[in-house]
Amino acid sequence: MQMNAKYTSLVAVGDSFTEGMSDRLPDGSYRGWADVLAGRLAAQSPGFRYANLAVRGKLIGQIVDEQIDVAAAMKADVVTLVGGLNDTLRPKCDMVRVRDLLTEAVERLAPSCERLVLMRSPGRNGPVMERFRPRMEELFTCIDDLAARHDAVVVDLYGAAALGDQRMWDVDRLHLTTEGHRRVAEAVWQALGYDAESDWRAALPTAVPPNWVTRRAADARFAKQHLVPWIGRRLTGRSSGDGRPPKRAELTPYADLADHTDDRP
Repeated sequence: MQMNAKYTSLVAVGDSFTEGMSDRLPDGSYRGWADVLAGRLAAQSPGFRYANLAVRGKLIGQIVDEQIDVAAAMKADVVTLVGGLNDTLRPKCDMVRVRDLLTEAVERLAPSCERLVLMRSPGRNGPVMERFRPRMEELFTCIDDLAARHDAVVVDLYGAAALGDQRMWDVDRLHLTTEGHRRVAEAVWQALGYDAESDWRAALPTAVPPNWVTRRAADARFAKQHLVPWIGRRLTGRSSGDGRPPKRAELTPYADLADHTDDRP
């Protein structure tokens, strides 16, 4: 298939990254890069259809069990798959199982669509990330290998230094800000063969680092609001996505999202 064709449908598969956290809208819902991308593709193709099956907190096994067959049955032009990173952040992670499940997902999705998009997910700079970096890079090697075997597109967000900038990440330190999501949408847009509208790799302006008091206050707020609840869910076997339906479960004409997909600064 020639790149930069007029795509008429998109299905997004994954976890909180694809659901759109933390690109929060005034009504409390999340937009995110997939919604932004869908809006831009819809502007190119009247009657464009979009589904987003992503649910926050999902592990790769849950994505395979709950989303892959549904996505494959939709026969969309473009399918995006981002998964496995939640697994790598768990204290105990069977990377052989993660690789096997990701392989299964790609093998089932690739024949169902015209263009499968995979991603090397961005990673926030900092000491915590260093602990999990070897697992992440093992996951990304698997993604590269699968893409080569199945003619999929890989969007290398991990290799973009700007997306590692702490200012690109929300206060929970797990999810991108609005600007981060905008850049991911631009990265996928370009990977699909469309002309660049901005440089998604561009570094943020130099800023004065926060002082010690500000950093400690931010650390305390993060621990109370995000870290402690996250640890609690891990200890009790719960997930933030338990009982939550997919963001946009049906592949339906793109509508009612126009106000949510403008490229906000």
